[in-house]
Amino acid sequence: MEPHLKHSVMDGVATVVISNAAKRNAMTARMWRTLPGLLERFADDPEVRALVLTGAGDTFCAGADISSLRADSGDGRLPDDAPQDLAVRAEDALAAFPKPTLAAVRGYCVGGGCQLAAACDLRFAEQGASFGVTPARLGIVYPASSTRRLAALVGPSAAKYLLFSAELIDTERALRTGLVDEVLPAGQLDKRVAEFTRVLASRSQLTQAAAKEFVAGRADRAPHWAGQARGSGDTAEGVAAFLERRTPRFTWTTGG
Repeated sequence: MEPHLKHSVMDGVATVVISNAAKRNAMTARMWRTLPGLLERFADDPEVRALVLTGAGDTFCAGADISSLRADSGDGRLPDDAPQDLAVRAEDALAAFPKPTLAAVRGYCVGGGCQLAAACDLRFAEQGASFGVTPARLGIVYPASSTRRLAALVGPSAAKYLLFSAELIDTERALRTGLVDEVLPAGQLDKRVAEFTRVLASRSQLTQAAAKEFVAGRADRAPHWAGQARGSGDTAEGVAAFLERRTPRFTWTTGG
């Protein structure tokens, strides 16, 4: 089967599956290009309330498929900045996705795969997964935006460790550094991800969307979100549901 991004929506949760079995789910040029448009479609879909990014089989993503990028140039050479440009555009689109995103990680999460996982809001990993940021093995300058995102996630020292050494780290170290939010025993990842995304899908999208921007440093957007809150009815619904001891029915959505 050709490498591709499989996708589906169920119970308000969109799932994107990285599939390239021959190369440990490495991302081809076509897959990098496809991801931003796919994310845009899910962002505009009011039925989608959260998104899961994962890999097919027993690995998440082993990075970029360099051979596909070279072939994509048309003359057998690796284009000067094309691989990074493609990855950064996909990473930025994932980071800007207005709804909660969660990377469900098994096996290798390396290079461009780790770049994508770091762009998600949360990362849950199965015990035994391996993480690495590997440009130093190839003599590549890691993109500035990706470096800043990694440092904000794990701290300057841990980011330098990963970038300087290009060494892989296990789930325990990834959890300690903040690269991973939860580590699950073998066989438990899918169940936990399904449970948690159901929780995310039941919460206020208004709260989530505003929180994403504020965490990203967009304090200037506070007046916008105050206006959204006043006009949404979600606050009144949340308070009423709490007092009536029922599940709230939030109606504000980033899509539609």
